[in-house]
Formats: sequence, structure tokens, C-alpha cells
Amino acid sequence: MFHRLNRDETERYLTDRAAKGFTVIQAVALAELDGVTVPNAQGHLPLIKEDLHHPDVKGGPDNDYWDEAEWVIALAATKGLYVGLLPMWGKPCPADPSSCERCGRFIGERFQAHLNLIWILGGDRPARTKNEQDCWRAMAKGITLGVSGREDDATELMTYHTFGPDTSANYFHDDAWLDFNGIQSSHGNAILNRNRVEQDHQRRPVKPVIDLETSYPGIGLNKMPPGNEDHARRSAYWAVFSGACGHTYGANSIWQLYAPGRKPLFGAKLSWSEALDASSAAQMGYLRRLIESHPFLTQAPDTSLLAEPPADPVEHIAALRGDGYVLVYTPTGMPFRVRCEKLEGKRVRASWFDPRTGKSSDADQFRREGEREFTPPGQPGPGNDWVLVLENPGR
Repeated sequence: MFHRLNRDETERYLTDRAAKGFTVIQAVALAELDGVTVPNAQGHLPLIKEDLHHPDVKGGPDNDYWDEAEWVIALAATKGLYVGLLPMWGKPCPADPSSCERCGRFIGERFQAHLNLIWILGGDRPARTKNEQDCWRAMAKGITLGVSGREDDATELMTYHTFGPDTSANYFHDDAWLDFNGIQSSHGNAILNRNRVEQDHQRRPVKPVIDLETSYPGIGLNKMPPGNEDHARRSAYWAVFSGACGHTYGANSIWQLYAPGRKPLFGAKLSWSEALDASSAAQMGYLRRLIESHPFLTQAPDTSLLAEPPADPVEHIAALRGDGYVLVYTPTGMPFRVRCEKLEGKRVRASWFDPRTGKSSDADQFRREGEREFTPPGQPGPGNDWVLVLENPGR
């Protein structure tokens, strides 16, 4: 976004995402592919001679790459959006901790005035060796020093984006600078991101977890068929219903901001402007509104509500229990049974929420007793996903 879009395009992109209910836009300051070799839409490069120790900074406003990035961050704030800012996408990271700290300090100080930043270190990279881990720890330290002038991990919100499938918890879970875990469940039609969310959700000490990259429509890796709109929606519901603090949506044309004249990666066909209106993008907002329509700070996963979990992992049914309600998600619309005796109140109000349209059916009521089978609308099969909403009418 910082170097492939002009200002009018950036305005369109951020306006669209805010209208659809998104809250955070992930963006990379120093991108791996051509981010330090090809000028941005305004003709600026971020570095002098591709040297990480020499950012191309010119005096005065609106006349260098960093000024343009700051304009984007400020524009996002006016639309109620945070920027999940990756200082760099993996590969350009220096090989020694002192250089990483220096880079972190520069970018932290450069954007210290902006309160709508969430820092994301890494960038599709594991941190298997001690030196790699020390480099990223040094960058986290540099960012906090650059922003606040002191080494205080409480001042900035940070996570780490690893490669897939993997989780930041494998490297940094006990680090004070890592405020929440980031997983990458990767891409394809059979990604079971819920497994990694569940694992990180149960770790101690307790930290929130979010899937930072999963099932982009149009991308298939490791010989998997490409993901589609249904897979993107399924990954979102599986993640949130398994304990994630939110979800990352992406699409093949969007992440690379593909447009005619640029080399398409992973077979991108639609332009980014066409991909803005993908059905799965709007459906992320439906999920947000569903969760926010209930006291969501009280909710937690509770698979014990289900009498007989499906044997096929891609038919996994996920359940959330909150104060006065239960939400049950099925990705295929197969009938399932709920242990109603585990609900609260004398009676239960039941309705169906459609993740594809954001609409709910009329509610029905019944006595809270024993097990009860629920049959979602439509023909069972992939993409016929539904949420069963069970509420205590006395609350």
C-alpha cells in the first residue's frame, strides 16, 4: 500500500475497508519484492542505495517516501482504522541485533506521533536460531526506544508474523514485548487454522491470539487447491469461535495490490480494485456485527456443548458460550446435536444466522432439557455454513 498506490487509490481502498467493518490494515514499510528498488507512486524510494542504515529522508513535508507513509497512516486514523505496521517483510532484516535495533529505533521515532499503530515484526519468517530471535528482540527494543524514548514494553502493542504453518509462540511467547500471538495457518482449501488457535489460546501465560494469514481466495500452496470465498469465511468463523481475538482477511489480488501491467503472483487474475468487492470481504463485517451484538468479553470456546462432533475435520463444528447465549458454527450445514441441559434458563430462544448475508431467521423457543438436534436451512455441503444462536430469553 505504501508504494503501489497513489493517494486517490489509497483513499478508495481505506474508505472501502472501513465501510465493510474492518478495523486494522496490515502494511509493510520495506517490502521484500520491489519495495526498496522500485519507487513508490510519488517517485520516492525508502532507502539510499538499498542501505538499511541510510533511509532516504529529505527535509520538509511531503517530499520523501516516509512522508508518504505517514500520510497513509494519518488518513487511516481519520477513518477509524489502525495500521498493523511491519517495519520490513522478513528478508531485508539485518543479520545482527545492533543493526535491527537501529532500524527499529528509526521507524519508531519516525511514526511516534501516531496512535493508530500496531507493530508486527517478522514478515513470513520463522525465528529458529538464537541470532534470529535476538535480532527481532532488538528491533522490538529499538521501536519502543524510538517511540517513547525509554525501554518500556508496555508502551507499544506488538506481535510477530511467522511463516506458515507456525506461531509466534514457538519463539517469543514468554517475551514481554510480545503482547499477543500471531499464527500463520497458510493457504489452500483444507486449512485447519482452528487447531493452532486452540493451542495458543490455552497457553500460559495467557495471551490473545490471532491468525495473521490464512486461506486467501485464489492462493493454493503445498499442492492444495486454491482457497475460495467459502474457505476464507470458514477460516474466520473457525478462528473466532475457537478463541481468537479477531481475524485477518486477505485475498490474492489485494495483498499484492495487483493491477494490469504488474507481474501477477500466485496466478492473480482480478485487479485489486475488482477484488475489493469480493463477497468474503463484506462477510467479515457480518461476523464482526454478530460477535458485537452479544456481550463478547464473556465468551469462550465450549465444544462440550456438542453431543457428537463430526468425524471429518473439514466439517468441524465450533461453539462459543457467553453470558446468556451460545453460538454454534457449522461450515457445511449438516445436522448436529446440542446438549441443551448445559444451557442456562428454563427456556431457550433459537435462531439461525446466515454468514453469507448477515441476516437472521425468526426465533423459536423451547424448553431447556436433554439433547436436541438442529438442522440448518439448505442442502448440506461445503459453503452452506450457518450459525445457530441460542439465547436465554430471560436475560
